[in-house]
Amino acid sequence: MFSRWKAKKEEKPTEAVTRLEIYAPVSGQSVPLTEVPDETFAGGHMGQGIAIEPIEGRLTAPFDGKIAHVVKTNHALILEHPSGLQLLMHIGIDTVSLKGNGFISHIASGDEVKAGQTLIEFDLEMIRSAGYRTITPVIVTGSGEDLPEVNCHYGAVSAGQSSILTVALQQ
Repeated sequence: MFSRWKAKKEEKPTEAVTRLEIYAPVSGQSVPLTEVPDETFAGGHMGQGIAIEPIEGRLTAPFDGKIAHVVKTNHALILEHPSGLQLLMHIGIDTVSLKGNGFISHIASGDEVKAGQTLIEFDLEMIRSAGYRTITPVIVTGSGEDLPEVNCHYGAVSAGQSSILTVALQQ
């Protein structure tokens, strides 16, 4: 009798799941992270997500949130959703070497932003002529048990209009 009571006590209540649609922060072609020419991203070491080969040099907010961090060279940032989910957006590969040249940030750490708001402008041709790839990983950060279920959507995408990730958030 005691063991049945104990088993029932240990059962976890069913958690509600909310689905968060994350829209493309740049227009272009979305591809699996495995196509990013950098093992840190391709191997999923930063988290789960997608990459976009951009066709224009404007990174926009994929949802309403707060800027958790902007890298001082303005090539990457972390946007936090009100649920606590954090999204890393990294413009190009090895573009930190450009030391901010070709990137114009319109935000700072701590700023509240709205979906569709321009976060960073970047010069695609300048980045390419300097010998860097412009492919842009968009990653739900985290590791281990903290990782939510993430479904990726590949193909042609338009900034602010095309869903690229659907994330299952536990309530």
